Amino acid sequence: MESFKTIYQRATERKGGEGKLNLLLSEDPRFQADAPLSQLGDDRVLSAFTKKIFQSGFVWRVVKNKWPNFEESFFNFNIEKIMMMPEEMLERKATDPKIIRNFNKVKTIQANAQMMFEQQQTGQSFAQFIDQWPTENIIGLWAFLKKSGQRLGGNTGPYALRTLGKDTFLLTRDIESYFRAHDLITGGIQTKGSLHAIQNAFNQWQSECDLSLSQLSRLVAYATGDNNIHIE
Repeated sequence: MESFKTIYQRATERKGGEGKLNLLLSEDPRFQADAPLSQLGDDRVLSAFTKKIFQSGFVWRVVKNKWPNFEESFFNFNIEKIMMMPEEMLERKATDPKIIRNFNKVKTIQANAQMMFEQQQTGQSFAQFIDQWPTENIIGLWAFLKKSGQRLGGNTGPYALRTLGKDTFLLTRDIESYFRAHDLITGGIQTKGSLHAIQNAFNQWQSECDLSLSQLSRLVAYATGDNNIHIE
């Protein structure tokens, strides 16, 4: 496995110097939470999960434009109110043209509210639960969301986590290409073996530097493939 120093040097050469690379590695403005994760209300967590679920396989701009209507239709994602909604109300809301009419995705709102409510019974908010999860086992949190929630597998859960302010890497095409090119994984990207190999690599790189998992994820992407991100 390559060292952090080797990857950093290659990314530096590809991006036109250390100064330009460091600008690229500064926090991504697309993933800035409104407040520290531990202080977020669980309604905001459910909103973020739902937004990423609807963005999956759809035009993100359309979801963004309709999002105020989602907030209004689903009680600003109040957990208790969502859980009290009868199925016929969910079905009726899923036909409303003000939102995106997809009943299978609408159903996930209540299912994920239930997941969060059950975790709340331990005495902490779901936001605090996420915040306290160790990043050296971030794939464990991914697995929890996939198993306990609905439609939070693949990159949907990780994208939502990063939006909320939870540090995580993403399994983008460049990341997958890097790990395959260096024979660090051989099977499917989402198999347990591949996920553990990727997590171990990120843990090793993080021990060699002071970058977050998000920054390391972008660094590996900048050092891999044919991406053309430059700062003039």
